Amino acid sequence: MLAEELLELTIKKGITEVEVYQVQSLSRPISFEANRLKQIESSQTTGIALRLWQNNCQGLAVAYGDFNADDLIDKALAISELNEPEQPLLNDNNHLIYPNFVNEPDLNNLISQGKNAIATITEKYPEVITNLDIEWETETTTLLNSHGLYCLQTDNSYSASLGIELVRDEDFLGIYDGEYSHDEIDLQRIINTVLQKLQWAEKNTSVKNGKKPVLFTPNGAITLWETVCQALNGKRILDKSSPWSESYGKKIVSSCLCLSQQPNLQPYNCPFDDEGTITQHLNLINQGVLNSFYSDNKTAQQLATISTGNGFRPSLGSYPTPDLVNLVIQESNLSQAQLIENIEDGIIIDQILGESADISGDFSFNINLGYHIKKGEIVGRIKDTMVAGNIYQALNRVKSVGNDLTWTSSCYTPSIVIDALSLISG
Repeated sequence: MLAEELLELTIKKGITEVEVYQVQSLSRPISFEANRLKQIESSQTTGIALRLWQNNCQGLAVAYGDFNADDLIDKALAISELNEPEQPLLNDNNHLIYPNFVNEPDLNNLISQGKNAIATITEKYPEVITNLDIEWETETTTLLNSHGLYCLQTDNSYSASLGIELVRDEDFLGIYDGEYSHDEIDLQRIINTVLQKLQWAEKNTSVKNGKKPVLFTPNGAITLWETVCQALNGKRILDKSSPWSESYGKKIVSSCLCLSQQPNLQPYNCPFDDEGTITQHLNLINQGVLNSFYSDNKTAQQLATISTGNGFRPSLGSYPTPDLVNLVIQESNLSQAQLIENIEDGIIIDQILGESADISGDFSFNINLGYHIKKGEIVGRIKDTMVAGNIYQALNRVKSVGNDLTWTSSCYTPSIVIDALSLISG
């Protein structure tokens, strides 16, 4: 049953506030393990979420594949009886249609690219174990409701995730990188990045305890931005859990930082959110000054503002909640090499162990992959080292920003240098 049929049937049962959200996907994953091709798969799924309000009480039910529509409606109604009344917030009459031509991939070509990538790495480092996942996927999202909303987007994408492992005696080294694109993947960029990191890690070194400058690569910097995203969430502003709840128009981070949401930026372009609201460019932080927060329909109503088009479902069975899309950190004209050259004695953080900091911003991270900088040069890999501090305080001490903008998930970030963080070496 298609989304349109489910909507019509639900309305016929006398329910006037209805939303149907459907996702149809087809993927072709290719997996290489331990330097060899392991498997080629094909996966096709359809999931549908029915959200309705009965007596102003919200209910949500989900089905995958074939399902009985009457049973799904009854389940959503039963769940609505467990919830408190609230005002339904359904968008009206938006027709946002973004179809896309689906062009099946050349699997043989992708397999050949994967084999060549592994051969390039193992030629220089024969002892390395390489794991590589390449995937093509097309996904169609359909969103419609009883108020006349109709949104549709088809998205084609290629992705690659490369991990290499190197064991020398009791020393384990793991390096990871990835790529995402609408058209094709640039495996050569991933290969060059991994080989560079391998070269830097050929020698182990150590650092002394104390405060030192820290360069976060784009891969490492995502740890900082995840906490910033939490602090800019309208829900956090509403419940006063964000340290920036009363900071609108005030300087909150270093003046060299400018953060924005750019939903039209490829390859993670997103024209509408999961409530059918058009996404928009948001100037979140400009030269360190807080300019805006982001919200979904419900949060915006509670804040007496207008939704910024940031209502997204963490999963098909979840209610929409505020989330950012395409967070962009403005670059400078300094290359990563120049950032390194300007550090007399410090470290690079590329990968950490564990989860990001919570909304308080306090952190104590074990460095999974990091390097020591002496007199502007990388002298080796650091091990058994922790970095500690507070993210909000650290972002007030950002000394410089690079020009090496790189996608890490849907965050587009350059390297950044913080002038001093506490290091604890075991």
